[in-house]
Amino acid sequence: MSPILISGLINVETTLRVDGFPLEYAPVRYPFFGVNSTVCGVGYNIAKALATLGDAVRLMSIIGDDDAGSLARHALAADGISDEFVIAGAPHTAQSVILYDPDGRRQIHVDLKDIQERAYPEALFDRAAQGCDVAVLCNINFSRPFLRKARAMGMTVATDVHAIADLDDPYNRDFMAAADILFMSDERLPCGPEEWARQVMSRYGPRVVVIGLGAQGALLAIRGGAMERIPAVRTRPVVNTIGAGDALFACFLHFYSSATHLRGASHVEALRKAVVFASYKIGAAGAAEGFLT
Repeated sequence: MSPILISGLINVETTLRVDGFPLEYAPVRYPFFGVNSTVCGVGYNIAKALATLGDAVRLMSIIGDDDAGSLARHALAADGISDEFVIAGAPHTAQSVILYDPDGRRQIHVDLKDIQERAYPEALFDRAAQGCDVAVLCNINFSRPFLRKARAMGMTVATDVHAIADLDDPYNRDFMAAADILFMSDERLPCGPEEWARQVMSRYGPRVVVIGLGAQGALLAIRGGAMERIPAVRTRPVVNTIGAGDALFACFLHFYSSATHLRGASHVEALRKAVVFASYKIGAAGAAEGFLT
């Protein structure tokens, strides 16, 4: 199978275990082994998940010329992911802080620095895209110029717009319009997931829509076909739900593309496996940890 092209965020993430939400004020807490820092970010999470599953990946991203950027390159090397297309195009690497409670609920604080104003070199995209059939273009600004270009090159475009509430969302509508495979969360939907999927299909016409339903599993909608809910499974105790959507997305792409070469109809099987993959992943604290082979 050809390499999968991924364009997305890399950041340094710190996770903090808390007793519950809302937080009660205390001047000092000592959550022993409850604070950890790792390299994560949507692009990195997807690339690592796919690589763990055995796919060849080409990761495009922008990091800072700083210690956090060096940490990111070290993590990529440890995971066997090339940093050939990861550029130090900013002074500072993005960072995030994730609070999570004993039930696995999480609150995400993301500091993108100035990455949303940074552009990724088009010539480097052209080089990275050579020989790739699938482009995973995460919804960060430096991916935006490549949506039309990937479609024009005949690539299958996959993206995840995460927690969305408006069909005409000004930030995400370009990504939704370009996507062949479109993922999102139900966390902010203004209506039921089935109705939302119908509206998305009518407006944008993607080949596949998947809506993550958290503890209820996921909804699959196929253009011109029926919808089906895939129930959640429990493979081990939940630690932190951060990164569950990225895991679901990556695993679906792995099985859907490898099993069908993007031409078949084993969508349900791919999503069932992705639900298991995501279930196991949330037994780890970090967004890029807990991936099954």
